[in-house]
Amino acid sequence: MSDNIRPRVGHIQFLNCLPIYWGLMRSGALLDVDLYKDTPDKLNNDLVAGKLDIGPISLVEYLRHADELLLLPNLAVGSDGPVLSVNLISTRPLNELDGRPVALGSTSRTGVLLAQMLLAEKYGAEPSYFRCPPELNQMLLEADAGVLIGDPALRAMHDEPTSGLQVIDLGEAWKEWTGLPMVFAVWAVRKDFAANHPGAVKDVHDAFQRSRDLCLTELDEAAAAAARWESFDAPTLANYFRVLDFSLGDRQIEGLREFARRAAARGEVPALPADGPLFAEV
Repeated sequence: MSDNIRPRVGHIQFLNCLPIYWGLMRSGALLDVDLYKDTPDKLNNDLVAGKLDIGPISLVEYLRHADELLLLPNLAVGSDGPVLSVNLISTRPLNELDGRPVALGSTSRTGVLLAQMLLAEKYGAEPSYFRCPPELNQMLLEADAGVLIGDPALRAMHDEPTSGLQVIDLGEAWKEWTGLPMVFAVWAVRKDFAANHPGAVKDVHDAFQRSRDLCLTELDEAAAAAARWESFDAPTLANYFRVLDFSLGDRQIEGLREFARRAAARGEVPALPADGPLFAEV
């Protein structure tokens, strides 16, 4: 590791991040970092608070703290169409949800805000939102619709009968709405750490890219390994990994900026500067 420092790096133990970390375990790159595994919320907070140097962060939280953070190029979790694991599930047409109870089964801030923007701007609905555990049957006992994100959303689509329900894949809905990819999470480094330890940032970024690229050539093997401890079979996981978009190229940045513009118009995040560097130099 350059700079003779062990960066404090965050790791989300969700299936949608497994391909980013798959090769780190196989290459020995983990020996050079202190890896902190936790929930998305905790990692968001720790990166913003300076308890981590580099890590995944939800798009919304990045936008709220873009003045303190730089993006790592070409690393993200998103979709260019269906995402499978960010779903709005409703017992009634979406334009009938105005004023109705809608359960938020996750604190995932980007997916929740995407659902709220879609309902308000496309369907003219401002429901009454409340948070609850991410269990579909329980959510729909108390609400007319629910937002499920991440592994619980995959499990619900895999295990629960959804006949008679409207299931809106929010990645697909965003693509139909805007024509752009959706970015749900990015990898970022604190600006102060990037300024003081550019070599370490480059090493971590290179390791993540190698890991992601290795996994994309071994998706069936990665899915089979993950299926040993998950409630999904290997083909289901392989299909999920193939649906996800782990890149952050020009079209993804355009989608990120469009989400940022809409979120800023709602007062949820500061406006993202039209110019100025977004990325760490790696």
